[in-house]
Amino acid sequence: MQWVRFEAEGVSQWGILRADVITAVSLTWDEILAGQLPDVSDSGPQYQRDAVRLLAPVGRPGKVIAIGKNYLDHCRETNTEPPARPLIFAKFPTAIIGPGDAIIWSAALTQQVDYEAELAVVIGKTARRVSEADALDYVFGYTVANDVSARDLQFGDGQWVRGKSLDTFCPLGPAVITADEIPDPQTLAIRCELNGIERQASTTSEMIFGVAQLVAFCSQAFTLEPGDMILTGTPHGVGAFRDPKLFMGDGDTVVVEIERVGRLENRCIVE
Repeated sequence: MQWVRFEAEGVSQWGILRADVITAVSLTWDEILAGQLPDVSDSGPQYQRDAVRLLAPVGRPGKVIAIGKNYLDHCRETNTEPPARPLIFAKFPTAIIGPGDAIIWSAALTQQVDYEAELAVVIGKTARRVSEADALDYVFGYTVANDVSARDLQFGDGQWVRGKSLDTFCPLGPAVITADEIPDPQTLAIRCELNGIERQASTTSEMIFGVAQLVAFCSQAFTLEPGDMILTGTPHGVGAFRDPKLFMGDGDTVVVEIERVGRLENRCIVE
């Protein structure tokens, strides 16, 4: 099932996307995460996808957990050893935007803004000290993410939170695909293109720590709550490690696409 959050007639609401038609529902996000499904009497009006504004499918999660250096091909391009355990950092929820929204930054603050195609995991139920064998049972679904990164801030600060958390630096969408549609999240093609040119192309099989490992690992340290997200890392091809380096600029269009999950497109504005 594909869940979307959209705005129609000035109202933000939830709906189910099927073949470019959105059926509105009266369920809350908490009810959706809990697995509640609308009955026939609960189904609301229908909208063509192109006739409404799609919003980020996860509006304001309690936590946005991100994983660094989690693809073998990314480690190879950075000439670094694969980490012995997941490298965790955070992105602030205020960075979240939806499909079609603009990635905006000030040239006075950063001049090295990079793209990162990522599979995002949406937690469906409270997870505390879960085993790897059970971890996928706690996943509600998946969406597409772009872990936009200000490299000059990221590397200059010595830690990553500020450079990863600028407003608009976490595009998500267009939908959350429920976990039953993706029984194995380690078999998905993942790619990114900038201005129509492919810059990243890999597969989630290149992850050093798979989704189940990440959920289990995080849950040993802190409680994962319904709606929390884990961004699972990016493959090779990011701009900071190209020769010459390649960063996004004013007017650029960036697309992240993940097999069976969706296609996320955003434009860039430099103020």
